Amino acid sequence: MGSPKRGKTCRLQFTMRRLMDLEPPERGRVFHHDMGCPGLCLCVTAAGRRTFYVYTWHDGRPVQVRIAGFPEINVEVARGLAKDITAKLAKGINVQAAKQARREEATLGDLWADWLAWAPTRADKPKRPRSMQEDVRNWKLHLSHWANRRLSTITEDVVEAWHARVGQTRGPIAANRSAALLSAMFNRAAAIHWHAGRNPCKGMAKFGHTDRDRFLQGDELPRFFAALAEERDPFPAFFALCLLTGARKGNVMAMRWSDANLDSGLWRIPGEVAKAGEVIVIPLLPQAVEILRRRRETADDSPWVFPGCGKTGHLTEAKTAWARILKRAALADVHIHDLRRTMGSFMARQGASLLIVGKALGHRSQASTAIYARLQVDPVRAAMTAGAQAMFDAAGRQLAIAGPDAQTIDVTPADVAPDATESP
Repeated sequence: MGSPKRGKTCRLQFTMRRLMDLEPPERGRVFHHDMGCPGLCLCVTAAGRRTFYVYTWHDGRPVQVRIAGFPEINVEVARGLAKDITAKLAKGINVQAAKQARREEATLGDLWADWLAWAPTRADKPKRPRSMQEDVRNWKLHLSHWANRRLSTITEDVVEAWHARVGQTRGPIAANRSAALLSAMFNRAAAIHWHAGRNPCKGMAKFGHTDRDRFLQGDELPRFFAALAEERDPFPAFFALCLLTGARKGNVMAMRWSDANLDSGLWRIPGEVAKAGEVIVIPLLPQAVEILRRRRETADDSPWVFPGCGKTGHLTEAKTAWARILKRAALADVHIHDLRRTMGSFMARQGASLLIVGKALGHRSQASTAIYARLQVDPVRAAMTAGAQAMFDAAGRQLAIAGPDAQTIDVTPADVAPDATESP
């Protein structure tokens, strides 16, 4: 077929072969109209670009609506879309306005930027820094690849497939938490009128999981203590404090000297770094106090018990050391967090009530928060002391920790605990 003149329109029966054989004009563009579908045309430019359009009259004026490129879609698909557009125009639907609205629609990246600014400052329940850090992590790992997607394109089917994929590759907990973040973001989008449709996460089945119940057993403690004593500073002291205080590893890593009162044997975890957002006061057992005294004797001017060289100023990573300890002790499926559960388990074995255990570990629940707040530290210290002694009895040895000065700290349980009537 010869090259048409500029501006000339041609009519032909569209087929894939005919459209592929069309030669581009020398300059400008030319429209080829389909004899098999009124309004459908193909625009061919001098550069060879081919695009399907609907060209028709509506309300006494010409209307041109872009469909898609060719051969990205075939003739039959283009005809179906052209008929759909023509039908909408006949019903008075402004197709161009709808397309413009989609182009101007917010993306998930826009919604994420709004979430970062709004969530920590919301009037009803502002998110705490720790929760925002978790949101940032889930966004980067699981949602950031959707940053340029329009909100209306994130449908229930899309979310369900994504949730299943994250569950398979990253685990069910990561998938559920990321889905919870996405759902909360879409609730925010609805509140600010960025999304008028149904929340695509609503009604989605989440992965079920069972709470982890692993802790060090009595016959595992001797191997663990022996392996711990061989580790280099500061990890023996760090892991020992995780065990003896039952505190979360992040709180032990960020422990400040100003928050630990060694004379009264109390450690105050400020509310801004505690998981529940409330101050936690943890009794320091004699073994923990001795470890801290030895570290204090050789400490520099750092405010941290476990200084680090990173931007936080304190220790932030212990996985490598933990892996070495587990290998030496021939232990499997033990997490650092399981040290916290080990203290609670041995306390319960010695008859401590669940309220006492919850107070010692800084747990929080709506039903028991008020009761926890009224508990004194003394019975908690007694229960922790009994739990620690039970661990040492099971291990058949006391806790030997190499201090910063390379001397061995062999701490034994004291018969009388320090006075604990005042907070640090």
